[in-house]
Amino acid sequence: MVLFALLLLIASGVTAQNQPTVVKKAPPVTRILFIFDASQSMLGRWQSDTKFNIAKRIVSAMLDSIANLKNTEFALRVYGHQYQYPPQVCTDTRLEVPFAPGNAGKIKSRLRTINARGTTPIAFSLEQSAKDFTPCADCRNIIILITDGLEECGGDPCAVSRMLQKQGIALKPFIIGIGHDFNLAFNCVGTYFDATNEKDFQKALNVVISQALNSTTMQVNLLDESGNPTETDAGMTFTDLYSGKVKYNFIHTMNNRGLPDTLVVDPLITYRIDIHTLPPVSIDTLRITPGKHTVVAADVPQGFLQLKMAGTSNASKGLQTIVRKKGSSQTLNVQNFGETEKYIIGKYELEVLSLPRIMLKDVDVSQSHTTTIEIPEPGIAVFRKSFNGYGTLLLSDKNKLTRIYELNETLTVETLYLQPGSYRVVFRPKSSRSTLYSVEQSFLIESGKTTDIQLYK
Repeated sequence: MVLFALLLLIASGVTAQNQPTVVKKAPPVTRILFIFDASQSMLGRWQSDTKFNIAKRIVSAMLDSIANLKNTEFALRVYGHQYQYPPQVCTDTRLEVPFAPGNAGKIKSRLRTINARGTTPIAFSLEQSAKDFTPCADCRNIIILITDGLEECGGDPCAVSRMLQKQGIALKPFIIGIGHDFNLAFNCVGTYFDATNEKDFQKALNVVISQALNSTTMQVNLLDESGNPTETDAGMTFTDLYSGKVKYNFIHTMNNRGLPDTLVVDPLITYRIDIHTLPPVSIDTLRITPGKHTVVAADVPQGFLQLKMAGTSNASKGLQTIVRKKGSSQTLNVQNFGETEKYIIGKYELEVLSLPRIMLKDVDVSQSHTTTIEIPEPGIAVFRKSFNGYGTLLLSDKNKLTRIYELNETLTVETLYLQPGSYRVVFRPKSSRSTLYSVEQSFLIESGKTTDIQLYK
């Protein structure tokens, strides 16, 4: 019994040693910029107090609850607070507290001293916020705009928001509209939340912060020909559709229950997923609902293509084949002989880079089946030249001669692997200046055999 336990312990240790060490990547820093409306209209009464005081109080309470979160930084930009309206000053916006760890207290203190007095330059404030997000190799940049009004300076907040997203400066902004329904105006700017009363404002801010800070789970089902999620082990790239930046790279995996593994992703990004099959398959637009497990599917039914050569020689070493989709001139893959690779089911055309080249049309790859392409073992042709010179190797087929190779003019002995068949070589010494010195010789190549071709004995 003791011996059994000891063996079990040793076996467990060996198994543990064979497991790869997983180095977890540090989570990105989430940077949240509050853009706060301090225009004159925020002094309007709203339930228990002015809109400005209520917004400051609720945001300050929220900061208390999240001030000590790791990998999270905050900043505060305010507009409409520096100049009294009228007159209208459309450059009235300022970064009051820049990003820094543990600065929630500074933001609260600054909010207490700010007074609402000016106009509403929303587009300009969004544009200026690009400078607030200092360069960072691994940051999620999020804007939360809190306002009770619309753009008053002729700017286009929608265009500025698109610019911020396209350049990868910030993710799609959140907007909390106080006291009015601004959905039509702000829907193109970002994700809009309507706060018609204090309770709604508190709830909206909670939802926004939750979505900003929390990731969401999803899975990718790679479907076979029958629509079942049985395909796996393909590489997947998740790209931000707006900025074009790559966000994640995964190798698709089945978990221990035989189901596609769960992925954890940022829910604030609209993705394009590129699945690196042959040929590749893409999911062009994927929007994820924060907090809800998302399942997305792609049709990637695959079979196998095996390339092999008859015989036992080493002639297949280094031999490659160009693989194209049927009817396409574009190279899909270059596959080595002796290897088996996966392809999406369908018809393919192969160009074997042998001498001469072998063209194969209508090669069918079917679901979970291995299609094997076997070519004959080549023979060896040894060209022995008494002089350096120019030579053309021709394939002879039904009285038709096709050029397949030019002999190396600097070599007096040259060895080639050739497919079985009839050939003719035409040669002229380099020193000869007359075509009369051209000689030709016909020869036959058989699989696995060597043929000597003597030129100019």
